[in-house]
Amino acid sequence: MGKVRILSDRVANQIAAGEVIERPAAVVKELVENAIDAGATRVEVEFRHGGRSLMRIEDNGHGMSRDDALLALERHATSKIAEADDLNRLASFGFRGEALPSIASVSRFVLQTREAGSDVGSEILVNGGKFVHVRDCGRPVGTRIEVSQLFNSVPARRKFLKTDQTEAAHIITGVRLYALAFPKVAFTLIEDGRVIFRSPECADLLGRVAEIFGRQLASELVPIDTAENGMRLSGLIGKPGSGRSTRHEMITFINQRPVDTKAINYALIESYHESLPKGRYPLAFVFFEIDPAAVDVNVHPSKREVRFRAETAVRGFVIRSVLSRLRELGETSAPAAAPAVTVPVGAAVPSPTPAFVLPKLAGASSMTLERREEPITPSRPSASASPVAPAEGPAFPSAPASASAPATTPAWRFLGLAHGSYALFETRAGLVLLDRRAAHERIWFERLQEQFRDGTVPSQRLLLPVPLELDPIASALLLDRLEFLNGHGFEVVEFGRNFFRIESLPAWMEPGDAEPFVRELLGALRDGRLQESRLDVAREQLARLAASRAVRLGEVAGEAAMLSLVGQLFACRSPLTSPAGTPTHVELSHGELARRFQR
Repeated sequence: MGKVRILSDRVANQIAAGEVIERPAAVVKELVENAIDAGATRVEVEFRHGGRSLMRIEDNGHGMSRDDALLALERHATSKIAEADDLNRLASFGFRGEALPSIASVSRFVLQTREAGSDVGSEILVNGGKFVHVRDCGRPVGTRIEVSQLFNSVPARRKFLKTDQTEAAHIITGVRLYALAFPKVAFTLIEDGRVIFRSPECADLLGRVAEIFGRQLASELVPIDTAENGMRLSGLIGKPGSGRSTRHEMITFINQRPVDTKAINYALIESYHESLPKGRYPLAFVFFEIDPAAVDVNVHPSKREVRFRAETAVRGFVIRSVLSRLRELGETSAPAAAPAVTVPVGAAVPSPTPAFVLPKLAGASSMTLERREEPITPSRPSASASPVAPAEGPAFPSAPASASAPATTPAWRFLGLAHGSYALFETRAGLVLLDRRAAHERIWFERLQEQFRDGTVPSQRLLLPVPLELDPIASALLLDRLEFLNGHGFEVVEFGRNFFRIESLPAWMEPGDAEPFVRELLGALRDGRLQESRLDVAREQLARLAASRAVRLGEVAGEAAMLSLVGQLFACRSPLTSPAGTPTHVELSHGELARRFQR
């Protein structure tokens, strides 16, 4: 008997399922795409336990006859293409004919469908690739598919699935993308019997973005629509200055297909180079249209990636289009020149930044937070003391034993500030450049760690709660973690569907920073940068994130404040680095200075 043999259809389908159906979200993706290709104007998606136990996709599309339904479960059976040349002019999502047989081979698969003009529908049940029955059923025009017991015939694949919460997040993200791509299609998403979002037909993209991501985010967007050399870029982009800490709100579609393309993503980031701070990502919901022959969608098994024939031209067009729109916004929003103000000689110049007067804490007097740097109290904060209260005067705790640390910090003589960010000191050994931000972050990090551990986080109640509107995924994340967040100085309460109010803040945070911080925290959760499996690790990551937000550097700082900063830095357990691992100071010895000056 020869060594080479042809695999059975069942084995071939299960192999294909390993490429096409990697997780429950991939099942939902394929079936939603089929519904849209069938001309549906209403799509309902329901799943349970992250898609493990059930996924149901129902639409009001064209439906199928019994013969077409049976044929659709055969491998490489498709109505989308007939010849290889059709790949150059694809106008549909699916085209390979592998999804349905692959799904049916690794699950309990029930297909109910009826086409217009037929008096009765058809029901087909396939379990693990084996046909169980084909019979008549009653249903409206359209198709309903139930997938349960996913990977029941290949249990080894089930072990690679993540938690229900993770798999559910992937499903929600996928359905949301198709809802954005087709605003005129009504979408409903149900998880474990709870409606995640229900969006009726929307007149335009802005309405759908407001339905899914919230009207707060939609208000930060402006339309864009440009065309050039057979390419078109349309949709919504963020106003200058409106950004996020993650790329979750930077979404691109190519010929209405949601994809992750580096060419357009990098072009968007490059376009906002002068409009957003470093480390922030733009808001974007953009549709890029191009001749199907100029883009290859048959690169990845799940069609998540595409390849352009002229990637440089695409990138250049996107950058030019976005930059042009941002310049238009800058010209229209530029304020009129302020009239000159004459200040009499000797008169006090008012501070340009008003102070933030915060409500009283329990057992503490009201305090004022100004955007200026004050010496930080070197002693460990107590539960009743505000961590932002200015110190009475500099104090110098003894420095830990370290080869790089000075033996006694008062021996450092403050010389001045360089570029506003670095403090220059003269020491017996030479010169020291101190990174003010890195030093402050190290002090805050260890202080917050201690407060989190002891449960002594000073909190301030807001007179006016901060409203927070989130998209369904972020809302679900926040609801699951309210107890953790509220146990670390916050008080966040649910105030409606995907709507919250921040009623209390940690004392180190200004009210204006509350919303961005919570959004950044949720972004860290979605990216896996903040893990909750271990409380001590989660608290450390939260302290690291909070320390970067707590620092306020003034443009000027006095000698007392700088010497107090040095004293507190070397009272820390790890004074040599910031929480991010960067150096807090650099020392230039006499020998290094002599070598630099060639002495």
